[in-house]
Amino acid sequence: MTRITISTRDGQMEAYTAVPATSPMAAIIVLQEAFGVTRYIESVADRLAREGYFAIAPALFHRSGSPVLDYTDIAAVRPHMQAMTGEGIRMDLDAVMAELAHRGFERSRIGAIGFCMGGSLALYVATYCAIGASVGFYGGGVTEGRLGLPSLRELAEDLQVPWLGLYGDLDHGIPVDDVEQLRAVLDRVDVPTKIVRYPDAGHGFHCHDRPKAFHQQSASAGWAVALEWFTRYLA
Repeated sequence: MTRITISTRDGQMEAYTAVPATSPMAAIIVLQEAFGVTRYIESVADRLAREGYFAIAPALFHRSGSPVLDYTDIAAVRPHMQAMTGEGIRMDLDAVMAELAHRGFERSRIGAIGFCMGGSLALYVATYCAIGASVGFYGGGVTEGRLGLPSLRELAEDLQVPWLGLYGDLDHGIPVDDVEQLRAVLDRVDVPTKIVRYPDAGHGFHCHDRPKAFHQQSASAGWAVALEWFTRYLA
């Protein structure tokens, strides 16, 4: 497992990489939570490497110091999220794509998976970049835009890539009604899509480093569905 730097027009961006023991089947971009490239995000990359994927987790807060923030300190998160722009996000994602191209991965052999803030970005990248597949865990901003981007409901109309969304019914920040509005839009697009809801899960249910949020059964089920999605569309 290695940390690398990727050049962007706004400076150097660190990224955590995890390499499988054998030749990688495909590459997957791991898009961070609002707390940075945490140990948990690194562990997701490591798990994907064990499944045979080259995984890369870019530090999208590099313009504000690439911090790793405490899960209990929401106030510390806000300035870094507020500093993000649509232009900067696109710049960073394009830089990661260029890095993967340099490593020999065609777009059709690249996937994206994101959590929380990264769950929203996993849908965004699937609207303009013809990668192979994308998965978003509890991505917010369904009905109202954030991070300098339109709402997920608006973005979904432009999906180009098979996209899977995983949500918890107990997520107070992403009401079930919002999730179902997103599903209604997805039903009209021309690429494969799927939303899975977990009735006993809230926000952050996949993150084992957040004891109050983690829900083992939903996390295991969601991970299995995500791997199945990548197997289907990145093979």
